[in-house]
Amino acid sequence: MAANKGDSDIDDILTSEEELEKALCVLAGSDPDNCSYSKGYVKRQAVFACNTCTPNDAEPAGVCLACANKCHDGHDIFELYTKRNFRCDCGNRKFGGFHCQLNPVKEEENIRNRYNHNFSGFYCTCHRPYPDTDDQDEDEMIQCVICEDWLHSRHLGCPVVEPEELQEMVCEACMNKAPFLWTYAAHIAVPPVIQVGDAEEEVEVDIEGEDREAGQRKDEEPSSSDERTEPEEAVNRSFPGKRTHEEMTGSPAMATTKIVECKLKELQARGLERLRRGAVFWPYSWRAELCTCTSCKRAYVAAEVQFLLDQSDTILAYEKRGLHEPFGQHPLMALMNSMDRVQQLEVIYGFNELTTSISEFLEQCASEGKTVTVEAVHQLFEELQARKRRRTSDGNQ
Repeated sequence: MAANKGDSDIDDILTSEEELEKALCVLAGSDPDNCSYSKGYVKRQAVFACNTCTPNDAEPAGVCLACANKCHDGHDIFELYTKRNFRCDCGNRKFGGFHCQLNPVKEEENIRNRYNHNFSGFYCTCHRPYPDTDDQDEDEMIQCVICEDWLHSRHLGCPVVEPEELQEMVCEACMNKAPFLWTYAAHIAVPPVIQVGDAEEEVEVDIEGEDREAGQRKDEEPSSSDERTEPEEAVNRSFPGKRTHEEMTGSPAMATTKIVECKLKELQARGLERLRRGAVFWPYSWRAELCTCTSCKRAYVAAEVQFLLDQSDTILAYEKRGLHEPFGQHPLMALMNSMDRVQQLEVIYGFNELTTSISEFLEQCASEGKTVTVEAVHQLFEELQARKRRRTSDGNQ
């Protein structure tokens, strides 16, 4: 038991380290010292909202990382993760008489910015805050790569799948705004997953079976509303580099024709469809499978999803840039790289304790209706330091 528990603790620590690095990557990809306004509508950056300057009943507004640190220090700030094509609002008309300390000369409004209820502190189709003190059910939240809203997994309308090959999710509402994506989903998105048996084992189910070749559907047994029909090609295309026999043995002339023709029309001609319900999970390579002919490009623009053709638009690409740029690596991660494994684990233990204590402190203030003051924060850190001194003292005895 002791050995198993030790292994479990190490796994938890390693997971915490990965989560720490991922959290830092969100900030590392943005400039912490200079307001991003002068860069225009940045392709992707960390964005924050200030509940002190723009509360729920005010017009939605967002500020960059540098302004959150410099201009709104001590304010009630909440993180919005990252947003695409966003320009910093700090100090514009929406902030009344408040002026940006880093870049005070700004237009009154950034007309190309897109806002949703996240800027007012609400998320998902249920329009709830996060964290939600009234929700007793712990539930993962997943971001749609199109509308960039965060949805509870239980409100996605489909089973949640987490293989390493899956990277992006598109919610049902966004799928319907760009309905041609349903055709791609029938061929390259994750196959359907349903619960079967007493053990509730998740399995991939091919509902159409052999009748697919004849273009017919089985009708002997009623299907559940949660089941989705998927072609065999969907399984093959869910993994980068895996090709069908036809693709590997086709003549060069045929291959050239396929490149020139519209990929979307080719998929539509196969007559395979997916039930248009629920969110859709996509593999890493799905954007590369989208057709780039002139007609399809116009459809992307009309549906306002032209960014799907940009491989650098993804969160993964943003985080990788953050790690490789000069200011990208967080000092804590750089420091940990110079430590041996024992020292690294000690730092992670300390980080976990710090984040847990801060979370408990904030939750207590919220439940008691108390305002978070500078004095209360100082007291919290004094208690943490005293706790550390006691542990060090006990260890030296």
